[in-house]
Amino acid sequence: MSPVLEPVVPLSARRRTVPRWLRRTTGPLLLLVLWQVCSATRVLPSDILASPGTIARTASELLEDGTLSHAMLVSVQRVLIGLVLGGVIGVSLALVSGLSRLGEDLVDASVQMLRSIPWVGMIPLFIIWMGIGEAPKIALIALGVTFHLYLNVYAGIRGVDAQLIEAGTALGLGRWGLIRHVVLPGALPGAMTGLRYSLATAWLALVFGETINADDGIGFLLNRAREFFQTDVIVVCLIVYAALGLLADAIVRTLERLLLQWRPNFTGK
Repeated sequence: MSPVLEPVVPLSARRRTVPRWLRRTTGPLLLLVLWQVCSATRVLPSDILASPGTIARTASELLEDGTLSHAMLVSVQRVLIGLVLGGVIGVSLALVSGLSRLGEDLVDASVQMLRSIPWVGMIPLFIIWMGIGEAPKIALIALGVTFHLYLNVYAGIRGVDAQLIEAGTALGLGRWGLIRHVVLPGALPGAMTGLRYSLATAWLALVFGETINADDGIGFLLNRAREFFQTDVIVVCLIVYAALGLLADAIVRTLERLLLQWRPNFTGK
């Protein structure tokens, strides 16, 4: 009688009895329950931090009267414009510096010098140069985005394996052929990492930018709520910032999966 063969189940698969989405949401849900309990028992006074129920009602009211929707639209528009401007500048400088030694000599030292200056400290100069309208807010976002993209794209270009360049040359690729088929694809992972950092910086810069005499946007709601000690509105604005940041990061992750299918990644055990 021949032995019965049973399929071998990997140890990692045996451990995953609980769905991953449930494991990822357990911590935040427990924190939310603890927060509600502390608010209900007065351990956490409402003038210090509003309860989750109060925050949910406030968010619903702000959505119903259109205040929050309009503020989100204005803030997202500012981030997108600043991201595009900063992205074009950062990637262009990285290409000039990364693809040419002459470009590196002309560009890299200046960019590294400017990068060491805290970009938030540029707010007074931006106000003097551009006034207190939309321009300084967008310029602040673009400035923060530029440096992240420059550093990561430049590092990605210079991190391409020299053996791949030699192989491409042996196959008859010219300079532009090497750039198109070898260098730029090799630099793409670094560029995607730079984009993720840039998006996080863009939202951070937006918070500072919307303190410059803003009369709309999420930052405006946040500052107005601070003046009237409305902790519920403050938390709603912070949640919106976090949600928009997570959404932007999810979009970049999706792009990474689509554009970097050729590169296998370690996803953990």
